[in-house]
Amino acid sequence: MTDTLPDRAVEAEHFRKALAVHASGVVIITAQNDGVPVGLTATSFSSVSLEPPLVSFYVDRSSSTWPWLRTADHFAVNILASDQAEVAARFARKGIDRFAPPTRWRPGPLGAPLLQDVSAHLVCLPYETAEVGDHILVVGLVAEVTTHSPGRPLLYHQGRFGRFLPHPED
Repeated sequence: MTDTLPDRAVEAEHFRKALAVHASGVVIITAQNDGVPVGLTATSFSSVSLEPPLVSFYVDRSSSTWPWLRTADHFAVNILASDQAEVAARFARKGIDRFAPPTRWRPGPLGAPLLQDVSAHLVCLPYETAEVGDHILVVGLVAEVTTHSPGRPLLYHQGRFGRFLPHPED
């Protein structure tokens, strides 16, 4: 059945435009491998299961960070606050030291870099991966959670970072 699906798929540009109207939360996935901190920005983060506690994100197969993340024994999900657009943009760039100043971070209890001033940290153990289209689905078992500030989240919408403004309560 999947052999006939590509003939019916919409064009990439139309698909991209449709997805742009969907707002998503922003996280930075970090790990340390052979003493080298690595990280990337992800807007595909999602909860998967409560029992066991699982989360997921997707990474492009061509990502230069993925080989380092893939072999790490754990990773951290840094859930960004609304004022962290510059950090998100920094971790989305290629060819720079993402952990150099002005990035503020510290090693976590298991070694994965934990970014400062985020809303929450989730430390995860690799659980499962699957190749899906041009991306890799990464599922992690949440081993530790620290919530710092339940403030407003950073969102990604129509190619830009923004803030969530809740409707007034009735």
